[in-house]
Amino acid sequence: MAELTPKERVMRVFRKEPVDTMPFFSGYGMVVMPAIKKLGYRFAQVHTDAERLVKSAVLSSEMFGFDSVVVPYDMCCESQALGNDISLYDNSDDILYPTIPEKKWKGLDEVVIPDNIMELGRMPMIIDAIKLAKTEAPNHAIGAWQLGPFTMAGQLLELDIMLKGVFKQKDLVEAALDKISDMIITIGKAQQAAGADFITLREMGTGTDLLSPRTWKTMIKPRVERILAAWDSPKVLHICGATDMIIEMMNECGADALSVDIKNNLVESRKKIGNDRLLFGNFDVFALPCKEETTVEQAVEAIKVNIDGGVDAVWPGCDLWPDIKEENMRAIVQTAREYGKKPSPAVGRL
Repeated sequence: MAELTPKERVMRVFRKEPVDTMPFFSGYGMVVMPAIKKLGYRFAQVHTDAERLVKSAVLSSEMFGFDSVVVPYDMCCESQALGNDISLYDNSDDILYPTIPEKKWKGLDEVVIPDNIMELGRMPMIIDAIKLAKTEAPNHAIGAWQLGPFTMAGQLLELDIMLKGVFKQKDLVEAALDKISDMIITIGKAQQAAGADFITLREMGTGTDLLSPRTWKTMIKPRVERILAAWDSPKVLHICGATDMIIEMMNECGADALSVDIKNNLVESRKKIGNDRLLFGNFDVFALPCKEETTVEQAVEAIKVNIDGGVDAVWPGCDLWPDIKEENMRAIVQTAREYGKKPSPAVGRL
């Protein structure tokens, strides 16, 4: 049988249909500097223009064999749309993601989401970028993402307000999370309507190194369930940090696949969720493709361990750091392809 296209490979995995080999893709940023430099861009330029955003994403995937094209790269789009000034570092040649120097909301009771959120800030640009990616990369799976409500709250309010509020202002925290969840549902639906082939909910800041399993169960899980229920499949739930103690609850939230970070024990997670649920993860996005001391051989061995851990797709633990070592990145993808020809727990092989 002929080799599958990247999109065919990804979409078949989401349907748990046999594929030719292990997919290598992500539900968040996979832009790399060799592509940006080849296009003649500076890193700061790609965040404010749909064409530059898409061209850098597509070329990154084409140069290194990624199966997905994912936009956007930064986490400030919604915060900017809601009235926060952001720093874009326009004049810098360094790899600097947009940041929020000061957040206008100082308290939980100030959270107000306008009905026209999709018309504000860079939100129209993100929708245009998804549509353009469908045209520019018809053979790749187009991914979109949204931060989860607690993580998104950290982009809109100072994180210590949320963390303290969990214990001291629980009702206000929950009311704010409900408003933010409604916004996330709206934006995710718009991304899917624009043509995203799959979507990832990134509730990154709720691992058990930050929140207790009890708080996750009572405060985070109900809202994650509501968001995922409102979106179409395929949909992925990703959490950074430690997730060993909540992986079973994550498995109950309605996602088609679970994505985990490097602090997760893949072997144990696979045992807990069984072989029918898609599990994506979880290679170190700096140590393997970027760290100067990491050899090609070490990167290859780490990806083999990743696959042997029981994943159905080799998937980064977080956004790729753009300043990769090309030889390591190519070896990582090649290893996923060659070592991944054996069936994974939830997906067979052609």
